[in-house]
Amino acid sequence: MANDAVPARLGRILAFAAVVEGVTGLASLMVPALVIRGMFGVGVEGASLALGRVCGIALMALGWACWPGGRGLQGTMKPSRAMLAYNASIALYLAWVGMAHPPAGLLLWPAVVLHAIVAALLVHAARTDT
Repeated sequence: MANDAVPARLGRILAFAAVVEGVTGLASLMVPALVIRGMFGVGVEGASLALGRVCGIALMALGWACWPGGRGLQGTMKPSRAMLAYNASIALYLAWVGMAHPPAGLLLWPAVVLHAIVAALLVHAARTDT
């Protein structure tokens, strides 16, 4: 077995967890009120909807990071790929929130810029490290 290979049982567990987190994340992104009401029994509005979507994006990135295969758990490709997906998605989503629902809070646009910078740095590193 290669040094970075995932054992079969662990791979099946990771695949199951990745699917569960990915589906939950997609549902949280698309219909956050339904997921939040189903999990916590409360209604949501305003910032709670945006936060539910942010959590959905994070869960989808977690699912992607946990999907077995590629370089294995010890490699850097899967975490960087998931972190790129998260940062690029969050930057785009937060920018959309800022433009579609002004006024924004004081930290919204710095957060957009920070996530966009991290995404750009990850793309640059992936291109120059290979």
